[in-house]
Amino acid sequence: MSQKLAIIMRGLPGSGKSHWVEEYVGALPVDVGFRLRRQGIFSTDYFFYQGDEYRFDAKKLSEYHQRNLTAFIQALALEEPIVICDNTNLCHWEYMAYEAAAKALGYQVRIVLVGDPLNLNHQKLCAERNRHQVPLSQIQRMATLFEAF
Repeated sequence: MSQKLAIIMRGLPGSGKSHWVEEYVGALPVDVGFRLRRQGIFSTDYFFYQGDEYRFDAKKLSEYHQRNLTAFIQALALEEPIVICDNTNLCHWEYMAYEAAAKALGYQVRIVLVGDPLNLNHQKLCAERNRHQVPLSQIQRMATLFEAF
């Protein structure tokens, strides 16, 4: 059997994490990409959608992060060949449970940082293109929390 892979995305909102994931999945054989889209990509953002509408609720953030982690771990336990955590993961504590669970279950872990959170031009670009209208001021606050590898 080929090596099981867990990918943990890192980056500001609008940095291109989800785009990177789409490009990655699109380069896989069709059957592998289809399975990954259905059973292997985990983002806390998904829980904030009501139909096609994104409705962020800060009071639900902790609960939704836990639900996302639980679903990710369930996919690991089911030995999905590839699993992806597509969250901002700016601080190590935000993704260490994903990383630890993947390693404990025999997965190779790849951490992918998209963009430079500390670069002002990158922050401005993120503010312009993020899907959830996160303003530059909030993106800059988030960037101050960034921990390098």
